[in-house]
Amino acid sequence: MTEPRATFRVGLYPGTFDPITNGHLDIITRAARMMQRLVVGVAMNAGKGPLFPIEERVELVAAELALVAERTGTEIQVVPFDKLLVHFARDIGAGVIVRGLRAVSDYDYEVQMAGLNHRLDPTVETVFLMAGETHQFISSRFVKEIAALGGDISSFVPKLTLARTLARVGRRG
Repeated sequence: MTEPRATFRVGLYPGTFDPITNGHLDIITRAARMMQRLVVGVAMNAGKGPLFPIEERVELVAAELALVAERTGTEIQVVPFDKLLVHFARDIGAGVIVRGLRAVSDYDYEVQMAGLNHRLDPTVETVFLMAGETHQFISSRFVKEIAALGGDISSFVPKLTLARTLARVGRRG
C-alpha cells in the first residue's frame, strides 16, 4: 500500500515583516503559485524591537499582497501570531511552511529550524525557496538601518512600505 501523495493546499510563510521587502514579495508570489491558500504569518516577536507595531505590520503586508493574490489567483491571508510556528501551522491547517533563503548563513539557521519543527510535528513539511538574484542581499534589518541613516531604500521595498518606513524613521520620501 502506498502513502498518499502530499499536496500543498495550505501553506504558511512566516516572518516579522518589519518592514516587508521586495524579497519577501518575491518569495510570497512564488509560494502563492504553488498553494491553494497561503497564510502569511506576521510574528509578534517583540524581542526584536520592531520598528512597526504588529497591527501596522499586518496592515502593510495585507495591503502590499492584495495585487499578488489577484495576479496568482491564490487566496492569501495575513494573520498575526505569537506561538510556536508548528502550533500556528496546525491551527490554520497548513501542511507546509515556506522559508526563503538568501545566503549560506540563512541555510544553516533554517535547516536547524526545519529539523526542530519536524521533530515537533512531522506532519508539517518545510519547503525552501531561494531568493531571486536581485533580492539575495535584502533584509528588513538592513532596510531599517539604511533608512535611518539617510540612504535610499526605494529599490528594496514596495511604495506604501517605503512611505511608512521613511515616516517611521523621521524622513520624508
